[in-house]
Amino acid sequence: MIEKNKSTGIKSWPSDDRPRERLLKRGAGALSNSELLAILLRTGVAGNSAIDLARQIIEKFGTFRNMSHTDLREWKEFKGLGPAKIAQIKAALEIGRRFREDEVLPLKQKIASAGDVIGVIMPQMRDLKTEIFKVVYLNSNNRIIEISDAATGTVNQAMPIVREIIHAALQKFAAAIICVHNHPSANIAPSPEDKRFTGELHAAGKLMGIKVLDHIIIGDGNYFSFADEGLMA
Repeated sequence: MIEKNKSTGIKSWPSDDRPRERLLKRGAGALSNSELLAILLRTGVAGNSAIDLARQIIEKFGTFRNMSHTDLREWKEFKGLGPAKIAQIKAALEIGRRFREDEVLPLKQKIASAGDVIGVIMPQMRDLKTEIFKVVYLNSNNRIIEISDAATGTVNQAMPIVREIIHAALQKFAAAIICVHNHPSANIAPSPEDKRFTGELHAAGKLMGIKVLDHIIIGDGNYFSFADEGLMA
């Protein structure tokens, strides 16, 4: 494609070169990351078209994944990019993440191992900057009933409440649960608090007839499973 002058707006380009028209004619797969982002931005600013602005954003963050967990301070350098456009970008990234989650979940509904859980949850948790604690609720056939957040913590710790988790399991008629939380530091070794919590939850589940099958800690692309390590007894 011929490089466009920065002072020339996209509307003045030949129709076959405009990202939106190319997407409709050839499909989204024919567009570069910058062109896809330019469609979300819609307009640029004086001296910079939407595609120019999109290229600057891609140059800074590198990938869409890197854009997912950013705050407004990291976008301030882009002239003409206000909260509304940033919200559009973040909404589109979240739609993409949920699409992937919906795509994977039906294939992994029956849980036979920690790896099955990781296949569903890793994409949504590996990049988080704050600890999030999730619970996977399973029926008697180890099929997923629901995955929900149990607690949101600081960058160092989440404080899930054993009684609330067990109560939620009873309300959902779950036969078993698997707990999952992330370590933003990427160090997947369980802390003393992780070990103590797992023991307390396992004991509470046994008392109430809810099997606590595993507690999984997620890092950046890897994980620690209490069950795999023989620590759920």
